[in-house]
Amino acid sequence: MNRFRLQAIVVGAGLALCAAAPVYAAPEVDTTGGRIVGQDLFGGIVAFKGIPFAAPPTGEARWKAPASPAPWTGTRDATQFGASCIQPLSPPLSIYADDPPKMSEDCLFLNVWRPASASKAPVMVWIHGGSLMTGNLASPIYDGKKLAGRGVVVVSVAYRLGVLGFLAQPELSAESPDHVSGNYGLLDQQAALRWVKANIARFGGDPDNITIFGESAGGLSVMDQMASPLAKGLFHKAIAESAYMVWNPELNRSSFGQPSAEAVGAYLTKRLGAADIKALRAMDPQALSKAASAAGYAPFPTIDGVVLPHQIVETFDKGEQAYVPLLVGFNAGEIRSLRFLLPPVPKTAADYRDEVHRRYGDLADAYLRLYPDTNLEESDLAATRDAIYGWTAERMAAKQAAIGQPSYLYFFEHSYPAEDVRGLKAFHASELPFVFGQVGPGSALPAAWVKPPQTAAEVALSDAMMDYWTSFARTGAPEAKGQPSWKPVSDGGAYMDFRDRPVAATDLFPGAYGLDEEVVARRRKGGKINWFANVGLAAPPLSPEASSSK
Repeated sequence: MNRFRLQAIVVGAGLALCAAAPVYAAPEVDTTGGRIVGQDLFGGIVAFKGIPFAAPPTGEARWKAPASPAPWTGTRDATQFGASCIQPLSPPLSIYADDPPKMSEDCLFLNVWRPASASKAPVMVWIHGGSLMTGNLASPIYDGKKLAGRGVVVVSVAYRLGVLGFLAQPELSAESPDHVSGNYGLLDQQAALRWVKANIARFGGDPDNITIFGESAGGLSVMDQMASPLAKGLFHKAIAESAYMVWNPELNRSSFGQPSAEAVGAYLTKRLGAADIKALRAMDPQALSKAASAAGYAPFPTIDGVVLPHQIVETFDKGEQAYVPLLVGFNAGEIRSLRFLLPPVPKTAADYRDEVHRRYGDLADAYLRLYPDTNLEESDLAATRDAIYGWTAERMAAKQAAIGQPSYLYFFEHSYPAEDVRGLKAFHASELPFVFGQVGPGSALPAAWVKPPQTAAEVALSDAMMDYWTSFARTGAPEAKGQPSWKPVSDGGAYMDFRDRPVAATDLFPGAYGLDEEVVARRRKGGKINWFANVGLAAPPLSPEASSSK
């Protein structure tokens, strides 16, 4: 056989094989903005990344409500994450260090993970944490493919952060049609939810079954969206992990001993050496973010009468929040990784008792029963945790149950050796790897994260939590095969205790919620001191007057 004939046979065989093999076609979806192409992942999951849900908030659009993105022609690549919103870099020794690979003021992108065969699947929209100052959707800890493998469509959304996301300022209010400013980050989240409503059916999701979920500042955002009339109808269930029901500054009126949001913005403008809002808009966004942080600016949502009509505590008291099923909870070691929230521990038990009596007056005995002088540091940690995160979770659960909505409470106290050796048992956000399935072989977490061991027991706990979370998104009731039944909090104070495995329990920390609710009620009635961070042994002396709740 000569070599020419041999070549012909080889080429012919190759053509035959090509003809027999199916031609790969990358997944494509037509969205309201245009056509996008995503990426097939292992396990039958398809990912679409870096999808613009709003126009770039740059130039004159800085500090304006998000606008619709410009449509594009052709097919847009959606296989890479978009830039993260402008933010300060992480402290070098932080366990949360996870700086984005790229940052830009043009950052309003979202990401979608879906089962390849999804059809009318429940949708879970993730709102990241980071004190409303940081957040990296490209982080492996927020990878949605494991949750999507439970039969849901997962969406993660970006929103403007820090001074770019939450600045209120008189000039900005004057140019607004509603005469308000601030809350741009919350408006971004709402724009993302409107995009989801309009587009998610094209990805196999059900636009009438959307669950928002978030942790820390993401949990706060979930709570704020529940309180915002502008978010009505954009979601149908809510999950808040380690949320905190803070006092928020009011737009143009001082409250609870704090200046108005506009006054803070006017002060910051002057502090940054800017003549007016035009000069602020001309500043480089990274330099602006850094300078604002250095000046002490801390972002908070604003009570503006439009996005947020009332203080969040008041909205929940009035029963004006979203009428949706709720899953909410907090971690045992919240403050162990947030020690800046922890006041100094007195040197002796006698000093401790004296401080408690000086600060809590007629409530001191109740405080000491809950947080005794037998281990001062542990009592200080527990009191601060319960007053910020525990009170918020139990209050949300109670208020949601009061309006007739299914409400489920959890307490996450699972720990592992790498945490224990560093005194970080069940630290703030330590539930995230378990919720997102980033546990066990093949998992990925930020480099500095205190990582769980890659054992079958850890994987089993993660599997149970993913089942509970996704079944709640599907039906409004958290269930997991082979695991305890999770009853609503209205059923005798029921909650789920996540230890080495889920354990159904009742009556979490008897008396703690009642004490903290009484303290907050007195602060609200007095009107001179806000209740966020003024807790535990950092609490100013409490008025002995009867609370407004009685």
